Amino acid sequence: MADTLTLFTTIGLSELKAKETLKNEALSSALKDAITQVQRVHGVSGVDKGMGTLLYSMVSRLKDTKRLAFLSDSIAQHKICTELQLTAALDFVKSHPQDPINQNEFEEACGVGIVITPEQIEDAVELVIKKHKEQLLKERYRFNMGLLMGEARSALKWADGKVIKNEVDMQVLHLLGPKTEADLEKKPKPQKAKVAENEVKKEDVAVNGELMSGEGKSLIEQLRGEALKFHKPGENYNTEGYVVTPNTMSLLKKHLETTGGQIRTRFPPEPNGILHIGHAKAINFNFGYAKANNGICFLRYDDTNPEKEEEKYFTAIKDMVEWLGYKPYAVTHASDNFQKLYELAVDLIRRGHAYVCHQKGEELKGHNAPPSPWRDRPIEESLVLFERMKKGLFAEGEATLRMKMVMEDGKMDPVAYRIKYTPHHRTGDEWCIYPTYDYTHCLCDSIENITHSLCTKEFQSRRSSYYWLCNALDVYCPVQWEYGRLNLTYTVVSKRKIIKLVETGTVRDWDDPRLFTLTALRRRGFPPEAINNFCGRVGVTVSQTTTEPHLLESCVRDVLNDTAPRAMAVLEPLKVTITNLPEDSWSDVRVPDFPADETKGSHTVPFTNMIFIEQSDFREVMEKGYKRLTPEQPVGLRHAGCVISLQKVIKDAQGKVVELEVTCCRSEKAEKPKAFIHWVSQPLVCEVRLYERLFLHKHPEDPSEVPNGFLSDINPNSLQVISGALVDTSVRGAKVFDRFQFERVGFFSLDPDSTTDKLIFNRTVTLKEDPGKI
Repeated sequence: MADTLTLFTTIGLSELKAKETLKNEALSSALKDAITQVQRVHGVSGVDKGMGTLLYSMVSRLKDTKRLAFLSDSIAQHKICTELQLTAALDFVKSHPQDPINQNEFEEACGVGIVITPEQIEDAVELVIKKHKEQLLKERYRFNMGLLMGEARSALKWADGKVIKNEVDMQVLHLLGPKTEADLEKKPKPQKAKVAENEVKKEDVAVNGELMSGEGKSLIEQLRGEALKFHKPGENYNTEGYVVTPNTMSLLKKHLETTGGQIRTRFPPEPNGILHIGHAKAINFNFGYAKANNGICFLRYDDTNPEKEEEKYFTAIKDMVEWLGYKPYAVTHASDNFQKLYELAVDLIRRGHAYVCHQKGEELKGHNAPPSPWRDRPIEESLVLFERMKKGLFAEGEATLRMKMVMEDGKMDPVAYRIKYTPHHRTGDEWCIYPTYDYTHCLCDSIENITHSLCTKEFQSRRSSYYWLCNALDVYCPVQWEYGRLNLTYTVVSKRKIIKLVETGTVRDWDDPRLFTLTALRRRGFPPEAINNFCGRVGVTVSQTTTEPHLLESCVRDVLNDTAPRAMAVLEPLKVTITNLPEDSWSDVRVPDFPADETKGSHTVPFTNMIFIEQSDFREVMEKGYKRLTPEQPVGLRHAGCVISLQKVIKDAQGKVVELEVTCCRSEKAEKPKAFIHWVSQPLVCEVRLYERLFLHKHPEDPSEVPNGFLSDINPNSLQVISGALVDTSVRGAKVFDRFQFERVGFFSLDPDSTTDKLIFNRTVTLKEDPGKI
C-alpha cells in the first residue's frame, strides 16, 4: 500500500488525492497498470506531472479497460499531450469497440502531430476580433469575451486554450486600452416586467400542435435530436453499460440495413387492465420520441399471461393511444413470436445458458431462494424435458425453464417459461408453455429492431439481464433507457386496487370519473391535449415524479378555456318572475360561445318573464361584501342587457324562499350593478354529477398516513348528484364527451349515460378560484 501511495505521488498526485484513489480498488489498479506501461518507455523516474495528470484523467474516465494499454502507450509516446486530445481519444475508442484499431484514423481524430504556431493563434484571434470590432468598441469590457474565445478555439481545434486566452486578452487590451472607471462599474440588472394585477398569467398551452412544457419547451423539443443524449441508431456501443461481443458490430450493421438508421420505439402494455395517467407519460415518451425524430413506434401487447387477458383491454388500450393523438406504426403482439421465442429458448438450452427446473413457485419467491439442484443437469436432458413441457406432459408448477444468470437486484436464475393450461385469446390451445416478461421483452424488442427500449425506472434492475439474454443468443441487442415514473397524489392506479374499488361498489367501473384511468379522465371530460400538455410540463425526468392533481386540472382549464363553448346552467334553481314583462313575452338573447373572441361563433337563448337563477345569487339579508341580488341591491343579468330589482320574496310553509318577484329595466337606464349573474329561461332539465377527490389523504396507500388501508380512506363526498339542474337549450344537440363551460359554474362534459330525454353532465373541473368574488 505504501509503495503504491509513493508511486501515485511521484506522478504529481497530492498525498490526499493519492489516498482517495487507493480507496477505489478498480481505479487504483488501473492507474498502477497505466503508470507501469509508461515506465517501460520512460523509465521509473520518467513520468512527469503533466503525463501523470493525463494518466489519472484517462483511467478515471475510461469505461473499456481493454483499451488501457493502448491509450497509456499513446500518452507515453507523446501522441496524446493535452486534455483536449485525451477527450478525443476516449471518444474514439468508445465508438470503435472492436479490434484492431486503425492507427491512422485514431491519430487523425486526436490531432496527433498537429502543431499550432503562435502566428496561427495570433491570426485567428485577429480575425475574430475584427468580426466583432464594432460591438466591442460599443460595449467595451462588458462584451462577452467568451464568444471571442469560443470562435477562436473553433478555428484552431487543437490549440492550447490558455495561449488563445492570453492572445485574446492582449489584442482586446490593444484595441480598447486599459479599463476605465466606467468599465469597472457593475452592469445594472434588467428589471423584470411586472404583470398587471388584473392580468391572468397564461399557463402552458398547445402551440402549433406541439405541447408546451413549464419551461417553454414543447415535449417534442424536449425529445428531439440530442436533447436527451440518447445514442444514435447503430451506435448502441456508445451507451454506458452496453455489452460489446465479437458479433456486436456485424449485428448492428445488419440492424441498420433493416431500419435504414430510423429510430424505432414501442409502447408495450400488458392487456390485463385499463391504462392510467402514468401510462400517458409512457405513451407520450415512446410515441413522442419517435415522432420528434422522424421515427416509428409500435404498439405491442405483452400478451404472455392468458389467465389475466381480456379482449376489452386490447380494444381500450388502442382506443386510448389513438385518443391521445398517436397512431401506431403497427400493432403487434408478443404472441406473434411464440414459435420464434420457443426456438430461441431451445437454442439457449443448447448453448448451456438455460435448464429445466422442478423447484416449486413458493421456493422461488424472494431474493434468497435456495440454488436449484437441477442447475447443472445435462443439456440433452433439459432439451428433452423442455420438449415434454411443450407437449403438456407436466402439470402446472411441476417444471419451469430457467436462465443461468444473476439479475442486478441479486435474484438468481429468473424463469423463462412456465406451464399454464389456459387457452390463449389468440393462439387458443396451441401452447401450454408461456414465456415470462424477463425472457420475452428484450427478444421481442430485438425481433422488431427497436433502437430505444424506453421503460420506467423500476426496470433498471433488469437492464443487465436484458443485455445478457440478447448476447447469450447472439441476436441484435437494443439499448434500454429508463425514465422516471409519473405518480399522482389522492389516487390509486394499481389494477388490483381499482378492481377492489369496483367490487366493493365504491366506484362504478374502470371509467368512473373519480379515478385516474385514461377512460375515466375521458369520461370526466379531460381533453387529450391537456393530458399531453401535462406530460410536457412534468417533463422528461429520470427521477420519479409525484404530482398533485391540481397541476393536471390547470392544464385542463387552459385547454377548455379556448375550446369549450359557453352555456348557462343553474344547479340549484330559484324561480324568478319578472312582473313588468307580459306573460307571453319572448325575446332571443345572443350569447357568444367564446366571449374573449366573439368571431368564434354564438348561440341564442330565450328570455321570458320567468327565469331561474342560482339560490346562492340571492340573499334576503344583506351582508358586507356581497355583490349579488338582495332586497336593497339590484343585479345584472349576463348577456340580457338588463338589471333586475327585487319586489317580493315568496316562501313556502317551512319559510324557505321558493320564488322571487322582480322588475327589470335596460342596463343603460339603470345604475351599473355591482355584479352580473347567469340565468336560464325555458331550460332543459338535466342531471349534473359533481366530483371531488376520491380519497381524503394524499397517499391513501401509505400505511403511515392511512393505517387501515386505502378502502378506509374514501371521501364520502366524492360524488354529488343533482337531478334537477337546469341548462339552456344551446346544449340540446350535444354528443357524448362534448364539453362546455357553464358560466360562473365550471367545465362540464356530456356523460355516456345520457339519453334523448335526459342529459347528464359530469363536472370536469371547477373554474379558477377568485378569492375576491363573494
